[in-house]
Amino acid sequence: MTMSASQRIAIIGGGPAGLMAAEGLAGQGLQVDVFDAMPSVGRKFLMAGRGGLNLTHNEAAAPFLARYGARAADVMPWLAVLDAAGLRDWAQQLGIETFVGSSGRVFPQEMKAAPLLRAWLARLRASGVRFHMRHRWLGWSDHDAPTANVLRFDTPEGVQTLKADAVVLALGGGSWAKLGSDGAWVAGLQAQGIEVAPLRPANSGFDVAWSDHFRQRFAGQPVKSVAMSCALQAGGVLARQGEFVVSETGVEGSLVYALSAPLRDEIDAQGQAIATLDLAPDWTQEKVLAAVMHPRGARSMSSHLQSRLGLTGVKAGLLRECASAEDFKDPVKLGLRIKALPLTLVRTRPIDEAISTAGGVSFDALNAGLMLRSAPGVFCAGEMLDWEAPTGGYLLTACMASGRVAASGVKQYLAGCP
Repeated sequence: MTMSASQRIAIIGGGPAGLMAAEGLAGQGLQVDVFDAMPSVGRKFLMAGRGGLNLTHNEAAAPFLARYGARAADVMPWLAVLDAAGLRDWAQQLGIETFVGSSGRVFPQEMKAAPLLRAWLARLRASGVRFHMRHRWLGWSDHDAPTANVLRFDTPEGVQTLKADAVVLALGGGSWAKLGSDGAWVAGLQAQGIEVAPLRPANSGFDVAWSDHFRQRFAGQPVKSVAMSCALQAGGVLARQGEFVVSETGVEGSLVYALSAPLRDEIDAQGQAIATLDLAPDWTQEKVLAAVMHPRGARSMSSHLQSRLGLTGVKAGLLRECASAEDFKDPVKLGLRIKALPLTLVRTRPIDEAISTAGGVSFDALNAGLMLRSAPGVFCAGEMLDWEAPTGGYLLTACMASGRVAASGVKQYLAGCP
C-alpha cells in the first residue's frame, strides 16, 4: 500500500505536538486536518511564552536526557529525531532566530511565542493543512470502535462524523483546562481498554503550613540564589540551585518545579515531603559556621546574620520560620540550618494549577511509532503520554519531537510497513 492524496489524516489537538505531526505529514500527498476544541490553536503554547518562550535548552545530550527521569529511555528515540539543536534549526527555517540565555535556556530573539506560531501556521496552511476550530472530539463512532477511525466531533453546527485513514491524538495533559488541556479524553480511552496512568500534577507548586506572620510579610516575594534538594525514593539526592517564590499557600517557581516530581511522589507515599534549603549555596559549611560563631557583641542574631552572611529579608524570614528556637540558641546548629533548612511540604497544588501533568497513555500500549497496539491507525503524541519533564525547554522539546515521531509512524502505517 502506498500513500495517496485520497488518504485523510485527522490530527486532534492543535498544540505543539499536534502541529509538529501535521508538519511532518504535510506535503506528502495526504489531506491533513487539524481539529481543536478551542477557538484557535496553540493557546497553552502562547500562554507559556508570554514571559519569554523557553523553546529548548542548550544542555549537553546526556544531562538533557537525564531530565526525563524514569522515562529517559522512552524519550531518547524521540530526541534522536528532533533534539535541541534540531529544534533551533527548525525555528531558524521559520525565520525565527534564537539565543542561549545565561541559564542555558534557549529563547527566540523576540522572546515571545506569537511570532513563531504565526510563521508556523502560515507555513502549515501553505502546505495544505486545514484547521477546524471549535471541534471537540467525542470519541469514535461505529459502536465506538477505534479501529474504524470514524470520529465524532461536537461542532458549532452540531455533532459531525469524519472518516480518517489515520488519527494522531495530541490532546495534551490535564492542566490549564481553560486553555483546552482538560484531560477529558482519559475516560474515553480507558473505556476502550487502553492503559492510561492517572494524570497527576507536574511542574507544580506545593502547600506549606506558613505562620500568619510569615505569610502576611513575605507572600509573593522571590527567594533568590538558593539551593534546594530532596531525597529520592530510589536512593540518592536530587539538588538544584536557582530561585523560587513564596506564595500565599506555599512555594512555587522554577526551582520548585525542577524537584516537583520526587517531592510529589514523596507526598503521595508519605503524606508530606521535606525540601531542604541551602540559604547560602555559594558559601561552604565551614565559612558559614565561622560567620555565625563570630562574636556579635550587643547585636541581635538577625543583625549579626545580616552583617556576616548578608542574610536578610525573605531568607532571614525562612530561617526564622523553619528553624527551631533551640537552633537559634546554638550557633553551631544555626550554622548547619542555614546550609540545610528543612521545609515541610504538606500538599501538591491542584492539577489545574500545574504547568503540566504526569501520567497518560502507557508506553506499553504503543509501538515505536507511537501507534496504539490495540487500535491500528491511531497514534498518540505529546503530553498525553505517560512521561514528564521539568520546565526549562525539556517539556516542549520532547512534545514536539514526539509529534514528529508520530508523523513518521503514520507514514509507515499508510505505506503498509509494520
